[in-house]
Amino acid sequence: MKLLKKAPYAIVFTAIFVSTFQCASSREIGSATFEEQAPFKVKPVYFQEWYAGIKVGGTGINIFLPITDVAENIEIDRVYFRNLSAKLTKKDGKYMSLLKNKSPNSKFKSTEASTNYPFTLSDNECAISYIENRRTKYFKIVGINQVAATYHKNGLPSIYIK
Repeated sequence: MKLLKKAPYAIVFTAIFVSTFQCASSREIGSATFEEQAPFKVKPVYFQEWYAGIKVGGTGINIFLPITDVAENIEIDRVYFRNLSAKLTKKDGKYMSLLKNKSPNSKFKSTEASTNYPFTLSDNECAISYIENRRTKYFKIVGINQVAATYHKNGLPSIYIK
């Protein structure tokens, strides 16, 4: 009889114990260490949302990162912005990326972060990964500017399609 009286306490204690460990593990997945100083210069970063006029076109973000003074042992790799991630490519003296939203909506809506998304960032922050001496490092950029969105009536232009 005494065991039956203690059972609810044991269940509650077990539930709290298990939920505490689940929360701690999810926080570690969502956090990464950022470098205090980047080994290159970053000028003001900006982005532009785009909308495709056809249903299969979707929505996305073009993000532009004017990065200069990159040493030879550094490779600029990826950008993480608004729960999306993509490779960065150098074009016209700046790095850029097309972040395609998987949502079929005709209006841009922020996506939910996937379980393996490594960062918790606000809407005006992005993180870039770079490889320095075969080691991946991360740098956070705050205060990203938005330019006017663009609408592509007949779907994405061929410059966006890989």
